[in-house]
Amino acid sequence: MSKSQQHKGRAGELELVRVLNDHNIPARPGDPVSYGTTPDVVGVPGIHCEVKRVEKLNIQTAIDQAVQDADRFQDGAPAVFHRRNRKQWLVTMQLDDWLKFYMESNYRYVC
Repeated sequence: MSKSQQHKGRAGELELVRVLNDHNIPARPGDPVSYGTTPDVVGVPGIHCEVKRVEKLNIQTAIDQAVQDADRFQDGAPAVFHRRNRKQWLVTMQLDDWLKFYMESNYRYVC
């Protein structure tokens, strides 16, 4: 990974932390040059945050990394937070994890 890619990735992590903090989520960035020894973002209860700030993302590869890292760090359900230039942040999770959060949210959709 080039230095510019590392800087863009770190900037994405810091940007996401600001967004989460603005919503009263106590997120904070992981170590700046951890090379995978710490999560990208920590402090989001029940969620392992994998942050990708790229134009082209192989989402399956990113999810696979998030699943593996969530298992290693034991910090919550794996989620990939990602965005392209001039686009909004997106979050991708495995359906089973999303369903668990949805069902625990006390929100029930009534048809």
